[in-house]
Amino acid sequence: VFYYTPKHASWLNQIEIWFSILVRKLLRKGSFISVDDLYNKVMSFIDYYNDTMAKPFKWTYRGKALSA
Repeated sequence: VFYYTPKHASWLNQIEIWFSILVRKLLRKGSFISVDDLYNKVMSFIDYYNDTMAKPFKWTYRGKALSA
């Protein structure tokens, strides 16, 4: 089933932030000998991230005021 999700959906911002962290901390300078190696390192990073770095994202955007 295909679900259309608007590009401005707020949860996409959280996912983009997390993928940015993954790229900066693991993928950008990573060296992987196989797809299985990449998979294992990503899964290990997720475990490490959840144990040591995970915290709620703080939203700063308040949105547009509703007009009457």
